[in-house]
Amino acid sequence: MTKLSAWKKACALFVLCAATAIAARAQTFTTLASFEGTNGAEPSLMSLVQGADGNLYGTTQYGGVSRCYMGCGSVFSLTLSGNLQGFNLCRGNKCVGGSNPIAGLTLGTDGSFYGTTTFGGRAGCGGNGCGTVFKMTSGGQMVTLWRFDDRDGYAPYAPVVPGFDGNFYGTTEGGGTAGGSGTVFEMTRFGALTTLHSFNVEDGSEPAAALLLASDGNLYGTTTSGGVPHDSGTLFKINVQGVLTTLHNFCAYSGCADGGSPNSALIEASDGNLYGTTTVGGDSYCVPEGCGTIFKVTPAGQLITVHEFDESDGSSPIGGIIQATDGNFYGTTAGGGSGLCGCGTVFQITPSGTLTTLHNFDGADGLAPFGGLLQDTNGSFYGTTYQGGNTPCSSSTGCGTAFRLDMGLGPFVTFVRAAGKVGQTGGILGQGFTGTTSVSLNGIPASFTVVSDTYITATVPAGATTGYVTVTTPSGTLTSNVPFHVIP
Repeated sequence: MTKLSAWKKACALFVLCAATAIAARAQTFTTLASFEGTNGAEPSLMSLVQGADGNLYGTTQYGGVSRCYMGCGSVFSLTLSGNLQGFNLCRGNKCVGGSNPIAGLTLGTDGSFYGTTTFGGRAGCGGNGCGTVFKMTSGGQMVTLWRFDDRDGYAPYAPVVPGFDGNFYGTTEGGGTAGGSGTVFEMTRFGALTTLHSFNVEDGSEPAAALLLASDGNLYGTTTSGGVPHDSGTLFKINVQGVLTTLHNFCAYSGCADGGSPNSALIEASDGNLYGTTTVGGDSYCVPEGCGTIFKVTPAGQLITVHEFDESDGSSPIGGIIQATDGNFYGTTAGGGSGLCGCGTVFQITPSGTLTTLHNFDGADGLAPFGGLLQDTNGSFYGTTYQGGNTPCSSSTGCGTAFRLDMGLGPFVTFVRAAGKVGQTGGILGQGFTGTTSVSLNGIPASFTVVSDTYITATVPAGATTGYVTVTTPSGTLTSNVPFHVIP
């Protein structure tokens, strides 16, 4: 059974119900839109991404106007007010350009979006195609950059991520030259692909999460299975030359508090540790495999379990966590919560491990938030649910929703790529940029161009060192949520 089938089976266990959402103090939850099939159905397992135009973008696994079963999937744009528009990935039944994108999107330095499709492309891989890597402009023009053939990978479940060198890095859930356990690959922005590593089960199998490019220049990731001796997944480090080191073997059995089957991308927090989630495991009882965990990994490689879910506060955190501008972590669980249906939650957890449930989904406002959260530069959080909503789809569960959670956090700026060399020009995302008077990196003034009210380009100034970026606008000074890394 594929990971997708397992997730869909787990999702089918959630029963729609009418429940009262538990409101946390100083928060406002809003359902922005419900998917209805033609614009997409069942949003991806990854978080939304903010575009240079200020809109949010993502993918749906099904839906769209095509002859595929339940539709071939779509790329969609979402305005902050809730206007939803879908772009079809495939109109035919062969889908040579790719179909069924489970992963989300990555904004490139050229303003285009880069993504992957699980199926489609070249023939093979059970007749469904082995998947693709594609590029799409904000206007919906799509270019297929690579078609997998099983030997170089099969079914990329995660989006590609940009490296310091300008290339993209990603994983495939299957395929490769070591028994079909998945791969790590490098791809240029022109579409030339190189396999860096083929997993062999002992060092992991079926990587489903996006890679993390850490400040040390290495890539970090997880596999959902494999590893010795428990076959519960691994956490690994790999450099751009393809040298892979297994840092931890997970254990989802009773008495193993570190969990198993990590499906979400790791993050590098402000304290220098890596954080992530496991879909199952932990000592607290949920289903036989456990409810899942939140963990951190120190720079020395020690794994510490920060929280074990117990179903009442959520279960199966597939979407992972992010660190927001207030220093706390935020995320979603695909199931559990205090509602009768166990439709999933949105939560906050402090660095010390205190977890607060911010919202319990009730089906009408969404069901099974498989994807994680995005903190938009306006300060609010945005996300999607895999099913639910008020629009019937292939079943009574609905096609999924898009939502906003406002915790009262202020605006900030972020980057298209948070690293660069002196003299390189990069993009800054935000709002209210019209009339900007200055941009500085760690106190050093930078030359800049205001492209639009939501997008600025700036050049890394001579003498600059790694640090935060500030943008002075007519309405005040905005600071970046993460440091910009100056590459030697």
